[in-house]
Amino acid sequence: MGTDRPPRLALVIPVYNEEAKIEACLAALVPFLDARFPGAYRVVVADNGSTDRTAEVAEGLSARWPQVRCLRIPEKGRGRALRAAWLASDADVVAYMDVDLSTDLEAFPPLVAPLLEGRAHVATGTRLHPSSRIERSLLREVLSRGYNLLIRLLFPRRRFADAQCGFKALSRQAAQRLVPLVRDNAWFFDTELLLRAEQLGYRIHEVPVVWIEGRDSRVRIARTVWEDVKGLLRVRLTRADRGARQRRL
Repeated sequence: MGTDRPPRLALVIPVYNEEAKIEACLAALVPFLDARFPGAYRVVVADNGSTDRTAEVAEGLSARWPQVRCLRIPEKGRGRALRAAWLASDADVVAYMDVDLSTDLEAFPPLVAPLLEGRAHVATGTRLHPSSRIERSLLREVLSRGYNLLIRLLFPRRRFADAQCGFKALSRQAAQRLVPLVRDNAWFFDTELLLRAEQLGYRIHEVPVVWIEGRDSRVRIARTVWEDVKGLLRVRLTRADRGARQRRL
């Protein structure tokens, strides 16, 4: 598959000290996209501040699969990695998923189809749909539902159910407008992106997923919850349209 022309899709895999997982991820992902994605694509391994051999391993794998590109961001942060990769992309649609492929790949074509067809601007996986199938610890189930309940209370008009599923896609135009408005560079990036999209009137499409929790998740729960709560309060007190106007002045 040719990769010199602008692709229809740029799929970002943010990684931090994931040298042991990258090959398995790409070995599953590249054949799947070859078979199921209708057009040229790139997979961008976005290394954000790794201290192991992640960058070296990714570079070696990009020689095996010409669809794969590597991007190095010196500082840690999933949101920071997505910001750099998405804003630099010339693809029609930008997306991301986690390196452990917690979300079953069968949900990916339904995720990006509405964006490619112009029926939506933003798409996200949801683990809270009745048809979704989830395997995760009781603690994470309670925290996730509690967090999304808090969002519902603070943003009663919001139309998405699951803010933090690591499975999202945007049209290039939406990404270029929304990402600069998102201040968070870590885990809250996902939630802030969706909330800003709603403030600006973008159409958000949700896709039910099959999701299996990674066994070695490195999320620091207490710190992440506190940062998320602070982020929600910040977004509740500000407006994306106001920030957009200020950027145009």
